[in-house]
Amino acid sequence: MFNNQRYLTKGVQVEIPIELQLFMWECIDRMPEPSDYLQVFKLENLNGIQRITHFSEQPAYHKEYLIPSDNPITQKVYIIDSDDYSTMLLAEEY
Repeated sequence: MFNNQRYLTKGVQVEIPIELQLFMWECIDRMPEPSDYLQVFKLENLNGIQRITHFSEQPAYHKEYLIPSDNPITQKVYIIDSDDYSTMLLAEEY
């Protein structure tokens, strides 16, 4: 899974810094197999630190990252694999 063309929505392009986009794709690349077609990233501002919580349901997966950031953001991002392509989108665009 997730070994195909990768796309992102306009919302991600506007709201999510490129460094975070690349970090989330890297998290996908490092996940153990098998993985769920739907991966969720919860981005939060934790007192000036960017907290990224990556999780999925089937199979259950959970990993948390803390990254120093000048402008931490709060947002929920989905990455969905459809076998033909993978798309990164804001939860509100789903």
